[in-house]
Amino acid sequence: MADPQSNARLRADAGAPRSGVIHVRTRLTADFTVVANALAQRRGSAVTVGVAVYILSLPSGTPVTIAALCAHFTEGEILISRALRELEAAGYLERRRERTPSGQIRTRTYFYDVPGGTPEPDPEGPPEPPVPPAADEPPAVAAREEPSVALADADPEAVAVLASLRHADARLVLSEREAVRLAPAVTAWLAAGVAPAQITRTLTTGLPERFLTRPAGLLAFRLRETPLPAPPPPAPAARPAVPPLQTCDGCDRAFRAPGPGHCRDCRSARTGLPAAA
Repeated sequence: MADPQSNARLRADAGAPRSGVIHVRTRLTADFTVVANALAQRRGSAVTVGVAVYILSLPSGTPVTIAALCAHFTEGEILISRALRELEAAGYLERRRERTPSGQIRTRTYFYDVPGGTPEPDPEGPPEPPVPPAADEPPAVAAREEPSVALADADPEAVAVLASLRHADARLVLSEREAVRLAPAVTAWLAAGVAPAQITRTLTTGLPERFLTRPAGLLAFRLRETPLPAPPPPAPAARPAVPPLQTCDGCDRAFRAPGPGHCRDCRSARTGLPAAA
């Protein structure tokens, strides 16, 4: 009988490949996830596959917001957001904005092990028809009630800065809703003393050749993550003008005065008053 503690090298099974991976299988009866080969072997980003497998392994009801995923993975918000968008485009992830019986709007995230599946029925009862998400809204973000702000109520100077970005980069075209949402952050920069031209440079310099998100999402990220630029240094105080040199009409002494005349001593002698200090 073979010693289970033997250090002898395992013999390769007959027919085992001479190169490449050799699988050592363990029969699992708990704590495992079934993943389709189409997903596990998906070409492209390893981050996308890793995020997908991680979400599949989670119990139903576990938060899968960008913040929650960033807390688990070492990748940052941009890569996680890109992975979620790729999974959404491929049909693995679906976000539905649904209205509850109480009238609140919530976002429910459905993840399919095979694209095209049918979600299980809601135990709380059928919701109202889903509300389509906005095209610029990042995936897997829980719905929240936002105050309705009209363009007329937004800071006009901030809106003007945002509207002018298209002159620096023609791709930075914003909708009215996007401009209203970004305006408060621009207002904060303006209040800190940052000039509109400097804000424009900060938001438009070094942009990627191809946008993977709506321009508003990229601008929101820069406004949130970029350290507030230092305002330009104040202009030096103007020095008082120095009067030109004049020649005294009485003693030919040089003195400074706005125009010709007498020096201080001559003026004192003419008036009989002591010379001013």
